[in-house]
Amino acid sequence: MTPTDFATLPLDPALLRNLDSLAYHQMTPVQAQSLPEVLADRDVIVQARTGSGKTAAFGLGLLHKLQAQRFRIQSLVLCPTRELADQVAEEVRTLARTLTNIKVLTLCGGVPIGPQIGSLEHGAHIVVGTPGRIEDHLRKGTLNLSTVDTLVLDEADRMLDMGFQPVLDRIVEHIPSDRQTLLFSATFPPGIESIAQRIMNQPVRITVEEPHDERSIEELFSPIDGLSRPEAVRLLLLAERPNAALVFCNTKQGVKALTQHLNQNGLNTQALHGDLDQRERDQTMVLFDNNSCSILVATDVAARGLDIDAVDLVINHEIARDSAVHTHRVGRTGRAGRQGKAITLFDEKERFKLARLGDSLTIEPLPDKGILTQPPYRAPMATLQIDGGKKQKVRRGDILGALTAPGGLDGQQVGKIHLQDLRAYVAVKRSEATLALEMINKGKLKGRQFRARLVR
Repeated sequence: MTPTDFATLPLDPALLRNLDSLAYHQMTPVQAQSLPEVLADRDVIVQARTGSGKTAAFGLGLLHKLQAQRFRIQSLVLCPTRELADQVAEEVRTLARTLTNIKVLTLCGGVPIGPQIGSLEHGAHIVVGTPGRIEDHLRKGTLNLSTVDTLVLDEADRMLDMGFQPVLDRIVEHIPSDRQTLLFSATFPPGIESIAQRIMNQPVRITVEEPHDERSIEELFSPIDGLSRPEAVRLLLLAERPNAALVFCNTKQGVKALTQHLNQNGLNTQALHGDLDQRERDQTMVLFDNNSCSILVATDVAARGLDIDAVDLVINHEIARDSAVHTHRVGRTGRAGRQGKAITLFDEKERFKLARLGDSLTIEPLPDKGILTQPPYRAPMATLQIDGGKKQKVRRGDILGALTAPGGLDGQQVGKIHLQDLRAYVAVKRSEATLALEMINKGKLKGRQFRARLVR
C-alpha cells in the first residue's frame, strides 16, 4: 500500500468499498494533499486547476461526515454554472452510491423554480447549486441553511469573475458560523483572499502545481494560407478525425457561422454560445459527452465552468484576445494522462499577435487542401431522447434492460445514459439506432410505455 492509496485514509468503510468498485485506488495530487485536512474538519483553501480531481476531494469529505439519518441539509456546494453544478452533483451521487438513502439536490437557474420548491419540501442532505438560484430560494423562504455544517465554494475565481461576490456574502449570512468551509479555485486573485478572510477560520492553504506535461500536448500554429477560416477548421478536422474536438471562436456570431458551415458539410457539430437557453445547453453537452457529436464550437464565456476531460483536439478559430485565455483553451486537451493536440489558426496580418503567446512557437502549414474533398466522418454514437426521467422513477438500469431485451442490442452497443427530471438521453452505436428506437418505443420502462426519438 502506497501513501497515496485511498485505503490509507480514515474514510467510512462503505466509501472505501465504493472507491474500490470504481477503480479509484490512487489519489491525485490534489486529493492526497487536501483530503487529510478536509477529513480533519479544517477549513481549506485549494488552488488547483479544473480536472485535477477536486470534486472527489471535497465530495468524500462531506460524505464521510454526513449523518444519513439526519434528514436535513448538511452540505452546500456552490458552483459558477449550471453545467458544473450538474457535473458535481452527479459525481457526488456516484461517490455516495454505497451509502443509504443519500439525497443530493441540484438548485440552478435556467429552469422553473416550482419543481425545485417541491423537491425541497421533501428534504435533502446535500445541495449543489448556483449562487443566483440559491439566493432566490433564500429570498422566497423555500431553503433553510441553518443546519449546514460544510460549505464548498467550487471554482471560486470564476464566481467572482461573474460578479457573484455580493450574492456569496448574502448566502453565507444564512449558514452557521461554526461550519467547515472549503474553497477551491484555479487562480488566486485578490478577491479570493478577501472572501477567505471574511468567511473562513484559519484555513489551511494548499497549492497543487499540476502544469500539463508538455509532452502530452502538441501545440501548433498554422497560417490559413488563402482558405477561409471555416474551411481551414474543416480541413483540420478531416485530417485529424478526432473523437472529440473543441473549437473556440471569439464571438457568438463566429460560433454560429462556423457551426453552420461544418454541419452543411456533413460534420456532426454542436454550438455553445450565450443565445442558447438552458435546455439547449444541456442537450448540447449531453451529445458531446456521449460521442454523438464529435465537434463542439464554443465561445470562451459559454465554455466557462465546463469540465470536459476527453478532448483530443483543440482548434482556435482565431487567436484568443489575451494569453491567459489562450492557455486556458489549450489546457482543455491532454488531460488525465491522454495525448492531445492544439492548433491555432492565423493569417499573415496577425503574426504580430503570436509574439504575446511565446518565443519559440511551432509554425506548421495546414494539411494538403485535397483533403477537403474527402467524405465527412460521423460520430460513432447516436442519441435517443426518452420522454421520461427521474420524476417518473426511470433508472439507468431500466433503460439498459429495455434496450438489451431479447432481440435487442448487445450491452456493449449502449453508451452513456443521462437522466434528467423529465427526460433521459441514451447513446447507442450509430448502426443500431433504428433498432434501439424500436426497442424503447415498443417495449416498457417501469411497466409503462415511453416515447423515444432520435436526437442526432
